[in-house]
Amino acid sequence: MRKLLSLFIILITGFIFIGRLFYMQVVDTSFVALSESNAISVDYDYPQRGYIFDRNGELLVSNQPSYDVMAIPREIKPFDTLEFSGLLNISKERLENQLDKAKIFSPRLPSVIVPQLTKNEFAYLQEKMRKYEGFYIQKRSLRDYKTDNSASVLGYISEVTNAEVDELTYYKSGDLIGRSGVEKQYEDVLRGVKGVKYTQKDRFNREIGSYKEGVYDTLPVKGKDITLTLDAKLQAYGEELMRGKRGGIVAIEPSSGEILSLITAPSYDPDLLVGRKRSKNFTKLWYDSINKPLLNRGLQAMYPPGSPFKALTGLIALEENVIDTKEGISCHMGFSYGRSARMGCHHHASPLSMTPALAQSCNTYFAKSYRRIIEKFESSEKGMDAWNKHLESFGLGGFLGNDLPVGQPGRIPDGEYYNKWYPGGRWTATYTLSNAIGQGEVLTTPIQLANFTAAIANRGWFYTPHILKEIDDNPIKNEKFTKKKQTTISKENFEPIIEGMFGVYEYGTAKFLKIPGVEICGKTGTAENFTKIDGERTQLTDHSIFVAFAPKDNPKIAIAVVVENGYWGSRYAGRIASLMIEKYLKEEISRTDLEKWILNNSLEEEYAKPFSGESFLINQ
Repeated sequence: MRKLLSLFIILITGFIFIGRLFYMQVVDTSFVALSESNAISVDYDYPQRGYIFDRNGELLVSNQPSYDVMAIPREIKPFDTLEFSGLLNISKERLENQLDKAKIFSPRLPSVIVPQLTKNEFAYLQEKMRKYEGFYIQKRSLRDYKTDNSASVLGYISEVTNAEVDELTYYKSGDLIGRSGVEKQYEDVLRGVKGVKYTQKDRFNREIGSYKEGVYDTLPVKGKDITLTLDAKLQAYGEELMRGKRGGIVAIEPSSGEILSLITAPSYDPDLLVGRKRSKNFTKLWYDSINKPLLNRGLQAMYPPGSPFKALTGLIALEENVIDTKEGISCHMGFSYGRSARMGCHHHASPLSMTPALAQSCNTYFAKSYRRIIEKFESSEKGMDAWNKHLESFGLGGFLGNDLPVGQPGRIPDGEYYNKWYPGGRWTATYTLSNAIGQGEVLTTPIQLANFTAAIANRGWFYTPHILKEIDDNPIKNEKFTKKKQTTISKENFEPIIEGMFGVYEYGTAKFLKIPGVEICGKTGTAENFTKIDGERTQLTDHSIFVAFAPKDNPKIAIAVVVENGYWGSRYAGRIASLMIEKYLKEEISRTDLEKWILNNSLEEEYAKPFSGESFLINQ
């Protein structure tokens, strides 16, 4: 009986082992996959990134070859680290540190040891790599910038982080990804698709040929080329005009919402962030807290809009029927209100109706118009909310939704905002009167200024501003950028405002900036500029602001220019805006004396004053 029991146990145990072996070898294929993965090397063939062109087909960004020294830690055999580090032109300590990082990342997967070798470095190393098992050279491409401007728009690429490798399945250690600007926004379009090659190895880790005759191998697919809405010549000219100045320029084609120019000053040469020099140069740019070259002022800096805002105050007053175009309002060098408050104004004829009041930039006229808007409603809170809704319809007080990865919403206060300032609702229109002339609590970005100018040029509508025009010669069809957005202002109410902006050039505050043969509408702005010094709110040199569009009928360009600490609107911003418009419409400058003045005048001495560079951050 005991013999039978022992035999039974032996048989059962045998069947269990046989069944388990059968399951492992036939049913469960995961062990086969694991076995194969150990005997197969996977090599990626990196695609060329898509090219970037301007609206006229001028090439802005292409590619140049680059080579990375890669390592698979578990395949590395003992080698002379001092000799190899000398070949790589790095220290022994750095080589060992990179190898330690590679082991931590993965012993089985390739890691970058030395990135982005030049052609000459590659040629020198290629023949010597055979003696260093586990190391190889991987070819890929880096960006080749054909322009020395537009860095904030184009952006740059750099290596993915370990966190990104874990989160984004497409990327492997050492891959490059768009970090800012168009490179980041349209990464999925530009990057292409990596090719893959599987190579069979024997038990001695020697390559013996393609895995399954290359049936699983794929070729790389080049990234798609994109065409931007930018005009490269206008962009370059704008950056030249802004040399020695700080601020932003945004130009938009009103009929399409396409961004013709997006300039931040000071900027940098995009080539600085290419290749092995990128890290060092980026650190230098990042820590430049004086000039802030990495800040896109056209999208991110928020400024009081100043007098260009009067055009919107006038539009809202007309829409709310609190004033008509014929009524004249007297101005005695300012407007007194409350017990002792007074808003000053410069000398001009009096009384003035709406159109000449805008042309002459009368503070009193628009302060009284604003007061009537707020006081039309049963409470200041409701009046402020109505005012806010009109301005929001122009894209103010929020993100416009343009297709670039950075921005700021600006600020358009509403009733709730002031209820927090004045608990119990004990505030009236006179508490917020500075809003009427683009001061007070109102903040805008240059792109918002350009966008509301485009909406005025269009008599009440606009397209969301955007930088992408075509992908592989196919026009964009994103409804976000092709659907009209209507403002809350009736079309007929725009005409007197447009006439007033036309008067700015004909007989008003910018009459010396006329462009021969072009009917142009604009508005000067001088925005008060404050910062905090030792906890005290201190006034600095005013910002120079100007908005304009041209021609008056069937407009081709709307533009906003902000020059920090530029004194008054027509001094710097007005001159620059007029030159930009003439350059775009006529392709050449007839007023060379005006151009020479801008090119030869700098504000560097102004910026050398303490705290001047912090002014636009005070209200953020």
